[in-house]
Amino acid sequence: MLSHSRCLTRNFSRSLSALRQGNQALARRSSTALTINHSISLNNIVKSNLPTNVFQIQYFRTSVAYRDEVVTVKTPAFAESVTEGDVRWEKAVGDTVTEDEVVCEIETDKTSVQVPSPAAGVIEELLVPDGGKVEGGTPLFKLRKGAGAPKAAEAPKAEAPAAAAPPPPSAAASPPPPASTVGPIPTSMPPVPPVPAHAMDTKPVSAIKPSVAAASPAAQAEGAAKGVRTESRVKMNRMRLRIAQRLKEAQDTCAMLTTFNEVDMSNISEMRKTYKDAFLKKHNIKLGFMSAFVKAAAYALTDQPAVNGVIDDTTKEIVYRDYVDISVAVATPKGLVVPVIRNVEGMNFADIEKTINMLGEKARKNELAVEDMDGGTFTISNGGVFGSMFGTPIINPPQSAILGMHGIFDRPVAIGGKVEIRPMMYVALTYDHRLIDGREAVTFLRKIKSVVEDPRVLLLDM
Repeated sequence: MLSHSRCLTRNFSRSLSALRQGNQALARRSSTALTINHSISLNNIVKSNLPTNVFQIQYFRTSVAYRDEVVTVKTPAFAESVTEGDVRWEKAVGDTVTEDEVVCEIETDKTSVQVPSPAAGVIEELLVPDGGKVEGGTPLFKLRKGAGAPKAAEAPKAEAPAAAAPPPPSAAASPPPPASTVGPIPTSMPPVPPVPAHAMDTKPVSAIKPSVAAASPAAQAEGAAKGVRTESRVKMNRMRLRIAQRLKEAQDTCAMLTTFNEVDMSNISEMRKTYKDAFLKKHNIKLGFMSAFVKAAAYALTDQPAVNGVIDDTTKEIVYRDYVDISVAVATPKGLVVPVIRNVEGMNFADIEKTINMLGEKARKNELAVEDMDGGTFTISNGGVFGSMFGTPIINPPQSAILGMHGIFDRPVAIGGKVEIRPMMYVALTYDHRLIDGREAVTFLRKIKSVVEDPRVLLLDM
């Protein structure tokens, strides 16, 4: 009995040591040996004739680290300007998820926040309905860690017997009906009654009705197919609602006026064609037209600070900025987003192209944060990527102006008294007439035109 007690103590120590070291397999073996030795010790005590009240038996219960732990995942903290959002679930109860797999997206006024799974497991419970509103720190769902791993491993084994099973018999091989239900086959046709002579010219009504009845369902189906009129309703997401609200606020608040001009893209196109390979080789990024317009806009904003300013309606003051942060409008399936390129006045073409490429990649992956879209002193919207020829953009509040780019089309223009075909682009500047007068607006747009048509103006500072 003493040897079993020593073994019991030794197995208990091994189990505790294995638990501390995280060795679950050794902990299970030690726990099993501990249970066996514990039972042997009890049997020896019962077999002995010693009084049981002398012995004090203490039960030990060991456990291994539980993999099936249930955790509650909460809503991540939002930015300061965002207070709540709507939940859109990507997974359902019972779905198996891997670590860092997106379980849901929270759509806010400015962007969408993805909520990944903290570990591999199974979704135990959804604590918020689809489309429900949540704030920072709100419990979202319960996850049972590690619960889906064995099922995923057993899935291929379960599919093998199913694939080896023979296909079900076809309908053509179905057994014939019982003989009792089959009637005798007639050996002769019944006599046909004579038809009256006056009935030979016309068809009986009974013979016409079946053909009409058979044709009517086909005609009805054809008519129904031609006249199908369906509609569907989709709830507006928070981003789309916020965009609509801001655009309406701009129309109600700003005195918007638009001025137009056209840009000859011959020189910038020739420069891009000449240096695009060397530019790609050195900077590992392609040279586009957007960098030229962004740099030209920064140059023009420095020359015309009123376009870079804004009216503070609360204090009735005009705020002039010494820096240039240009927002670039990007269309996404969920709505229009405007990531910001900051301190453009100190950037060159390569810096601008890299920043635009980085922000565009984040927008396509839905990884834009609120900080990427906060601020902005001026906006450029490029509708030309969709083939737009002409349009009037709407100001992005609280900014005071927006530049609209459009498609490049070959058009006949007068050059030196002669008509030539040149690649031309219409540009539009919508500005707040409360702050910006027509002189500043037209001068600003002509400055952009001159820089894009001849980039040497930047070097000469003209």
